[in-house]
Parts: sequence; structure tokens; C-alpha cells
Amino acid sequence: MKIAIIGFGTVGQGVAELLVAKRAEIERKIGDFRVVAIADLTGSIWGDFKLEDAIEYRRKKGRLPSDRSAKEIAEEEDYDVMIEVTTTRLDESGIEYMKTALKKGASVITSNKSIAVDFQGLMRLAENNNAKLMYEATVGGVMPIIRLLNSYLALCEIIGVRGILNGTCNYILTRMEEEKLPYSQILSEAKEMGIAEANPSADVEGIDAGIKLVILANTIGIPAKFEDIEIVGITKITPQAFTVAMQKGYTIRLIAEASKKSLRVSPRLVPLNSPLAIKGTMNAAMIKTDTAGDIFVAGRGAGKFETATAILSDLYELVRTN
Repeated sequence: MKIAIIGFGTVGQGVAELLVAKRAEIERKIGDFRVVAIADLTGSIWGDFKLEDAIEYRRKKGRLPSDRSAKEIAEEEDYDVMIEVTTTRLDESGIEYMKTALKKGASVITSNKSIAVDFQGLMRLAENNNAKLMYEATVGGVMPIIRLLNSYLALCEIIGVRGILNGTCNYILTRMEEEKLPYSQILSEAKEMGIAEANPSADVEGIDAGIKLVILANTIGIPAKFEDIEIVGITKITPQAFTVAMQKGYTIRLIAEASKKSLRVSPRLVPLNSPLAIKGTMNAAMIKTDTAGDIFVAGRGAGKFETATAILSDLYELVRTN
């Protein structure tokens, strides 16, 4: 199997590091593989090279050795699978490399939430070219929700999904619950700790959770787009709101909900004994089905190796189901 990696930041390097560290185990599961090309905004490398050398070069130099662009690599190199781990952009440029690969008949494994821009179109493109689009890492990091919906629950009717899809928001709300500190103070500390981005608006305004909800909605058969999601973030939540909620046996969490009746991300009251009252940076989801009842799943929603692990799980699933 020939693999191209497009995107070589934190996640891309994490994938490469796991491919090196776990090569023997991976090859026992999927057979021989070779990374034939890597590209990102800093440059590229292709042909006959050692993956560990590419990792070391990028770490020391801050770039890859060639100026050949990711677009050229995607269009011109010969590969069976593209691992696409570039940054989410909510426009057509965000899915450019994926479309290039799928049109060539190469399967795509991605952590890039840009698939929300044209989920249905990408799936049709994959099917028309006898390829697959695998996207476990786009929602909930290492939380195995996509495969659960697509495989184990494939013959169930999914009535709806409710979940916590943003670890930054959950961390802030957890600390507000436990310490009754103001939102602005906790956000500032979260930035210092690296839990929140320098510009956290996509997280705290609910945009990130909304994008993930689009992906989940499409996965369960609701052809949603981002503009269909009703979104309210957490910026106006106060410690006093937690005091009132907890007196009545509730806490507050940013809940993303997808069903035929509702596509919404908003702060919601959650019973203190509910699995969705999960704390810290964890992600969680409750799936309501017709025949399997309610199923709860949780896991780390972000992180270098967590996301890379989800990507490698898709690589295994791609080989297993072909």
C-alpha cells in the first residue's frame, strides 16, 4: 500500500511517528505499506525516503526539503491512500486535496472537518471512483462514534445523537461548575495552559461543535449543512447560572444535538447524574436508536496521538473492509 500524507503539522507528524513506532504491528494487520510522499505548506518530500528522516528533518528545520507544492503532490504522485490532515477551512479550498485523490480512485482518510462543506458530494465522488472517504478523526478525536454509527448500528434507525463535541468548552464549563469562577478568568487560564487557542472564538462560540454536528447529522442520514445549525456558544454563561442549576440537580454543558426535529448547538441543563455531565476536556455522545436503546460513548476529543490513533483505525478499517 502506497500512502501520501497531506498536512505535516502536529497531527500529520503524529501519524508518521505512529507509523514508524508501530510498523511491525501495523503491517501484521494491514500488510506492507510505504509512505511515498508528504506535503504541507512548508514544502514536500517524495520518492525513496525514510519516514523517520522526514520527521527529523521537519522537526529540526521547521519545513520539508522541497518547494514542490501539496497540490502538485496530490495531483502527480501515485498513491493508494491519502491521509489528509490539513487545517479546517469552511470553503471549497478545504476539500481540494481530498477531491483530487478521490477523482484518481485513491481513498482518503482525514481528520479535516472541512468535509462538512460538501459531505454528500465527497461521498458520491468516492463511490463513483470506487474509493472510500474515512473520517473517524473528524468528530470526537479517539471517541469511536463514526464507526459505531456506520458499522455496529448500521441496521438500526438512529433517532438522534446528543453530545459534547468540544473539549475546550467542556473544560471551561467544568471549572465554572466546580470553582464558580467567571468565564473570562477561566478562558484566560485555559489559553495559558494550551487548552484554548489564542483566538478561541471557533470553540467558545459553538462553531467547532456545529461543524462536527454537520458531519454527525450526515452520517445518520440527515443531509445538513453548516447554515442549517442553530448555534449558541458559552460566552454568556455565568457562575450564578451554575449555582441555580446545581440547586435543582443540574449542571450546564454545551450540547450538540442532531435529529430530524433539531439541529442545534447550545448550552443546556444536564442532570448531574447523566453520563453527559462528563468533566474536563472529554467528548461524549448519547446515541438514541430504535432497537438498541441508548448507547453512550466517550473519549479524548483532541490530541496529537489521540487523533493519529483514530486515523490509523480508519487505515485498518479500510484494509479490513476491502
